Amino acid sequence: MSQTALASIVRGVASMDISQDDIKPKPFIPTHKPTNSQGSGSTSHNRQASVSKLLTKYAKPNPFQPAPSNQSNAVRLALASNTHQTQQTAPPSPVKVTVTKLFGDEIDIGKYDGGFEAESAEGRGEFVHGEAAKALALDSSQAPRPTSSWHLSQFDIGRPLGKGKFGRVYMVRTKSEPKYILALKCLYKSEIIQSKVEKQIRREIEIQQNLRHPHVLRLYGYFHDEKRIFLMLEFAGKGELYKQLSKYGKFSDKRSSRYIAQMADALAYLHSKHVIHRDIKPENLLLGINGELKIGDFGWSVHAPGNRRKTLCGTLDYLPPEMVEGKEHTEKVDHWALGVLTFEFLCGVPPFEDLRGYNATYKKISKVEFQIPDHVSAEAKDLIKKLLQHDPEKRMPLSEVASHPWIVKYKKDRPSSQ
Repeated sequence: MSQTALASIVRGVASMDISQDDIKPKPFIPTHKPTNSQGSGSTSHNRQASVSKLLTKYAKPNPFQPAPSNQSNAVRLALASNTHQTQQTAPPSPVKVTVTKLFGDEIDIGKYDGGFEAESAEGRGEFVHGEAAKALALDSSQAPRPTSSWHLSQFDIGRPLGKGKFGRVYMVRTKSEPKYILALKCLYKSEIIQSKVEKQIRREIEIQQNLRHPHVLRLYGYFHDEKRIFLMLEFAGKGELYKQLSKYGKFSDKRSSRYIAQMADALAYLHSKHVIHRDIKPENLLLGINGELKIGDFGWSVHAPGNRRKTLCGTLDYLPPEMVEGKEHTEKVDHWALGVLTFEFLCGVPPFEDLRGYNATYKKISKVEFQIPDHVSAEAKDLIKKLLQHDPEKRMPLSEVASHPWIVKYKKDRPSSQ
């Protein structure tokens, strides 16, 4: 099926008004850090706690979460809301929803390359035992907000979407009706243990499963077997943003502005939940079926209610001065990264990249030493300079990014009914 046909299906279903009370999937029979949630993680730039209390104020329906028995079974759609939904004590009122996952036999998920079997034959992955096995026995059906129980045999596996450090990502479809289409991310437990990132992987999953925002890739559930952990992720229909940036070299003012507006909205949401992303870069961003931006990797994220951290992490080109200088950092590291991202969208390279090596890049970051090319508009230059401030407290607030002239200039007109 062509991309145009897929988009047509999405637009048709998205026009429906559906109450949450109508959403109930059919029951199912129970039976790391990769660089990108759905991508390969390859680049041309040579880049390198429990959060159960996170609020779900902006929750969108999870089709894989067991529904109360008195709910209607009339609607069998994989739904993801692009409309912020506030908490209520009264029964929820109907909300307008947008389909961002597809379903049904008519969608071609591509040909499976036998990757899991090939890796098994090659001896990839080892059995884990003891405390390590308990720590990585991750199953969303046992979570505080449980989903249905899942197993790999319940999916038809399609084309590979990419490879990461700890495993693969495939496009899959559930065998049970209504045949939801997802991205299934596989992580090998023994490799996670060898890299000593067990806590990081658990944190990534705990953070992402509690996030509900149209520009944050949704984690719908997860399960494991003796060697692997599987993450059931929202399928980003148009793939990796970095591939688009590599293809075109740079983006137009209009496209860049709209992406940055979506990023600012998503980061403001994350920060409201005391989540600092800490690794914003094109490789960690995906595009939905309608071309909307999705933050898709939370491997370096942290839930920090105190908002002050001192861990050096993230990607070199995007590190802020406070990290380079070994100082404490706050959520303002994401404001800095947004400025770097704006520059890279418009220029094709990050502002502090220095081919002489890491030390040269570190020095340029510490001195905030960069030059904006003449082709960049005055409005965009203003935004970049106001985000790339050495003093974190002087960086432009995300609320002001949303109302900045360069953002407003290219903002899409919204229907009066929304």
